[in-house]
Formats: sequence, C-alpha cells, structure tokens
Amino acid sequence: MIQSKRQGSWQEFLIQQEWAGQTLEMLFKEIWGAPKKLTHLFRMEKRVLVNHILANWNEPLNKGDRVSVNFFGDLEDKVEPSYMDVDVLYEDDHIIVVNKPADLDTHPNEPEQTNTLLNGVAYHLQVTGQVTWVRHIHRLDRDTTGAILFAKHPLVAAILDKMLEQRQIKRTYIALVQGMIKSKKGTIHAPIGRDRHHATRRRVSPTGQDAITHYQLIEAFRTKDMSLVKCWLETGRTHQIRVHFSHLGHPLLGDTLYGGNATVNRQALHAAKLEFTHPLTKEAISCTAPVQDHPVIFPDFDFTKI
Repeated sequence: MIQSKRQGSWQEFLIQQEWAGQTLEMLFKEIWGAPKKLTHLFRMEKRVLVNHILANWNEPLNKGDRVSVNFFGDLEDKVEPSYMDVDVLYEDDHIIVVNKPADLDTHPNEPEQTNTLLNGVAYHLQVTGQVTWVRHIHRLDRDTTGAILFAKHPLVAAILDKMLEQRQIKRTYIALVQGMIKSKKGTIHAPIGRDRHHATRRRVSPTGQDAITHYQLIEAFRTKDMSLVKCWLETGRTHQIRVHFSHLGHPLLGDTLYGGNATVNRQALHAAKLEFTHPLTKEAISCTAPVQDHPVIFPDFDFTKI
C-alpha cells in the first residue's frame, strides 16, 4: 500500500520501493492506468510536483520522494446536495462506498431530480467539508439494495470506469429466488436486450448484449419453495440478475416485473460485497453491506460465507 495524505487541493504520495525507478509518465499511464487525455491535462497545467518543485515527467522517482498531485483544484459542484443520512461503508480522499437502501434511485434520471443517492452523497461531502464533486461508478435498480462505489474527482472516476470495464471490480450479490435451484453452482450465459412490448423490461434475446452471471446456492428452503443464492457478474446489463433467473424459471421473490410473486415488498436482491484494488494507493478494498430491510426479507445469513 502506498502512503498518502491530503493537503488542501493536493494529495501527497510517499514513493515506496515498488514505485522507485518509475517516471511520472509511467506512474500515471501504467501503474494508475489514467487516460491519456487526463494525464496530458495534469502535465500541461503543472498540477504535479516532486518534493515541492515542478516535476520532470521523464525523470525516475526515488524512494522517499514526495509526489504531490492537484486532484481537487477548480472542481465544479456537478451534483446538488440533498439532505440524507447515508450509510458509509468505506471512505478516503478519493472514493466512497455507501450502502444503498430500497426505494431510492442511484442517480437523477431527470435534470430537476434531487432525491437520489448521488445527491445524498454530495450532501455528506458538503457537511464534512469536502469538495462536492462526486460521480457514481456503477448503479443499482431503485429497489435493489447494497454497496455502490462513488468517485470524488475526475481522475479516479476515469480509472475506476476502466477497471469496471475490465472486470477488475468484483460485485457479489445475494438473491432469494422462487423454487429449488437444482445445481449448487452454475453460469447463466444469455444475451439481454430490450423488450419491445414493455418500456422498462428486458429479456433474453439472441440479438441482445452479451451477459454472464455466475451463481452459487447458499441454502434451499423447501418448506417455503425458495432458494438463497449468491451471484457475481462478468457483465453489467440492466436488470441482468433479475432477467437471468427469470429466464431459468426462478424469478426473484417480489420481482413482479419478471414473474416473481409479491410475498415481499421489493425484488429480493442485495449487493452484499464489493471488492477491488484501490486505483491510486493499490490497497485491497473489501466492503460488506449489511441488509437493512424492515420488515426483514432475507433470512439470517452469515456474510462471512460470501
């Protein structure tokens, strides 16, 4: 893990042995995986210092050097803060992971909408004295709960976007599905496209986008004719888990859009765990999101089994 600390608009990194010998060019492009356009911007705007003087981007760094990067200067507030208590699972100077409740949009779907989790995170940043530039890296459906990752500045957002695309951010879900899942584990590989007969529904379609869901049976409840499964995604299609399990003949409890019964008040889907390598410090991050439904939807469950 790389040591770093915030100093106003700047973030200072103490160069350890694993980064010694690398140039700033290599640090941004190869170690951090920063986009060329943003790397060029930091270089041209002189937003990087080494040992408090203007950096030479092609000079090797030495162990003990202090690299200061202006991540936070001149950031405009892009999201209107709205009062909300957010359940923070992890936070540092660059990223924040929060536990999303049900009945809440991840982000505004219309310009005037402000009652979303994104607005709530902006409020959290505001009241804790931070720059309120924030952007979601992925999303959850309105009635899906659990861990969501947000970025606090454009560079880390761009790196995380690339990590998500390259499947370097692992998202593990738990779901209650109808019926008895026969296989202890399996993979659903079925393309997903829009349902032309319904504005919001998706369906398995030969002409849809490639979609892969892996799953593992946690426990079967025969008396209630339902199964608790954990699943993780290789792709991130809209409603992917809901569509795939409905396609298998095991729709999620409460998911009436895809054939589930209405025995619970929402689709029984929860983003229980988020795992990734920190894009800048390279620390291993693992966040577990407890279920918070009232009344309870999921049975008592030991999250260490995920």
